[in-house]
Amino acid sequence: MGRTIVIGDIHGCFEELQDLLRVVELRTDDRVIAVGDLIVKGPQNREVLDRFIDDDRFSAVIGNHDRAIRQYWRGEPLRLTKEQKVTVAELESDRESYSAYLRSLPFTINLGSHLIVHAGVRPGVPLRRQMSSDLTEMRTMGANPSSRRGVPWFDVYRGRRVVLFGHWPAKAPRMAPRALGLDTGCVYGGRLTAYIIELNQFVSVVARRAYVPSGRR
Repeated sequence: MGRTIVIGDIHGCFEELQDLLRVVELRTDDRVIAVGDLIVKGPQNREVLDRFIDDDRFSAVIGNHDRAIRQYWRGEPLRLTKEQKVTVAELESDRESYSAYLRSLPFTINLGSHLIVHAGVRPGVPLRRQMSSDLTEMRTMGANPSSRRGVPWFDVYRGRRVVLFGHWPAKAPRMAPRALGLDTGCVYGGRLTAYIIELNQFVSVVARRAYVPSGRR
């Protein structure tokens, strides 16, 4: 049987994605799932999206940066960051295709034993009642869930499914009783990390360089 390879935040780091796929020796019957933020901040956003669009083995949930561009292209009133504006300009060459792909991305992927989400889930709240802002931006419990200060949601979560998430970069995968954080800061010069579910194994590659200063996370 094929493996399920869940990859942390890629952020347009296409070369590192290719490096990681070589290290895991991607097979024809494998499945690759990204935890969102496929694009923005890194240098090769088109190449990352093209890989996910063109290969049926690849899927992803929506990340906060992916979602911002999706909302912008829908005409919703929001202010893009500098990096998001750069990405929008890069993707204009095939906006229709990229927009359609971003519109297709779900907030969660349920694998039965595991749940893939970009940022987090609110403990004790049924999945159908989770707020989209929590799924794409949550870090901690409290009045400001996107804040880095406070009790991390994954320290409280005790749900039936193990949650695999990204969004909150760290030097190594975040380990919690029922959650694993896979964002190891590739775009900031860290690593791009994957978790192979069937093997309970982490695999990572070193970023080729820092594309964004670490202080701008």
